[in-house]
Amino acid sequence: MSAPEPFTPVSESHPSSLGPALTRASEMLALAGGALMLVVACLVTVSVLMRWLLGDGISGDFELVQIATALGAFAFLPLCQARRGNVIVDTFTARLPGRVRHGLDALWDLAYALIIAIIAWRLVVGARDAFASQTTSMVLGIPQGYAIAACAAMGVFLSIVAVATARRVAGAGR
Repeated sequence: MSAPEPFTPVSESHPSSLGPALTRASEMLALAGGALMLVVACLVTVSVLMRWLLGDGISGDFELVQIATALGAFAFLPLCQARRGNVIVDTFTARLPGRVRHGLDALWDLAYALIIAIIAWRLVVGARDAFASQTTSMVLGIPQGYAIAACAAMGVFLSIVAVATARRVAGAGR
């Protein structure tokens, strides 16, 4: 008896199966997140060089890194989900028929969508509270509500993408 075939993502070669709007938005968001990470990398490099050469770096650089990292992480997630790039552990399901595997994958995509929707909801609550209390970063005084609200919006988008991938995977199992 031969080993089961390894799992391959559904419609891997055809990312537009999510629809052109979701695919394009996911790609643009990931590109923006990548650009933001490049800017942060340059900021950190300049700050470290300034500390080394001049004895003092960029004031509040760690606050900018924290905010940008959160935004960047949320920006990458929809494209990762759209391309089925999340870690899949198929130890127990590898030997199941394809239709059952696709059904389980769709179920887990829906669970992911629900969990992310809950996280996005709580981020909305957090953003509202941050705006109401005028919460700012300690050194630079950057209002925190905008970054939290942006992460909430990207969470909602990720949830939509996860539902779309669930539909795509479920459809492939038929």
